[in-house]
Amino acid sequence: MSEVSREAVEQALACVVEPHLQRDLVSAGCVEAIHLDGDRVRVELVLGFPVRRIATGLRDTVRAALSGRTGVRSVDVDVTSRIEPREPSTEPTALPGVRNVVAVSSGKGGVGKSTTAVNLALALSDEGARVGILDADIYGPSLPRMLGISGRPSSKDGKRFQPLTHYGVQAMSAGFLIDEDEPMVWRGAMATQALEQLMRDTDWNDLDYLIVDMPPGTGDIQLTLAQRVKVAGAVVVTTPQDIALLDANRGYKMFEKVGVPVLGVIENMGMHCCSACGHQEHIFGAGGGKRLAERYGLDLLGSLPLDIRIREQADGGTPTVVADPEGELAEAYREVARNMAARLALRHAAQPSGFPTITMSDS
Repeated sequence: MSEVSREAVEQALACVVEPHLQRDLVSAGCVEAIHLDGDRVRVELVLGFPVRRIATGLRDTVRAALSGRTGVRSVDVDVTSRIEPREPSTEPTALPGVRNVVAVSSGKGGVGKSTTAVNLALALSDEGARVGILDADIYGPSLPRMLGISGRPSSKDGKRFQPLTHYGVQAMSAGFLIDEDEPMVWRGAMATQALEQLMRDTDWNDLDYLIVDMPPGTGDIQLTLAQRVKVAGAVVVTTPQDIALLDANRGYKMFEKVGVPVLGVIENMGMHCCSACGHQEHIFGAGGGKRLAERYGLDLLGSLPLDIRIREQADGGTPTVVADPEGELAEAYREVARNMAARLALRHAAQPSGFPTITMSDS
């Protein structure tokens, strides 16, 4: 029985690039440990974002890379996730029960931001993360309709709300506290106070991510979120249309001014495919999200199509990721969610520390 070369294992792992991180496993800090036992190898991989649906593929890729090395007879690969918090829970700007706050924003209305935020939350949950979603649009809450939730939140102690849970996601919205057709006729100070109460007076239960569906624009609500809570990152949703891009520019600049890192750009309604004939057309233009990302050195996290099913499913209270979890649209949302979470994981990660300690044991 020949022993596996340490150098061979290191070189093989350094050649495996994780596509969402866009780095090899070693430089991305994903290799937790390597165990060598004669001609047998066991690798422990820990990724900083949820990977339930892609773990098997990554495991097979690593196994194939190592099996081709001289002296390797068997390979075991463990793949898990460890989602780190943005800051210690003792910090005053931390939300109790929440590791990472992620803002989903747009410079203007009508670009599908809320639909995108809901499906991203559901996609992260589907990948194995613990996820909540906060509807920060105090004046026009849409979360109850999109998640198909009715009823009022309860309280165990008379001080904090219990979030409503549906499809495995914890949710809070001003829409749970008022009738659907009741207007919120509030001045800005009242709206910002309401947002802070919804954030801090909700008993979030051990969340990896709290997705905040921001209202359109760059006003009081956005500033309140940035100043009162440590936001781990933000994403900007836009359509390819020039008018939408102008407002998305302002959204990015706002986050830049308040010190919130922007994880990337999501292009929505990028391509329309006719359900009758299959003809594909860029109704709102092409490449706008990519141009915006390139202008500011950001990542284009993905381009989502203009599809009638997305609208119908959201209006019906069963968003795409849960309505058709194995369909191509749900996978598009999951891909964007993985890219977003991977960008956040890279921001959290310390500088690469080289190869892990290798444990040698007798066979």
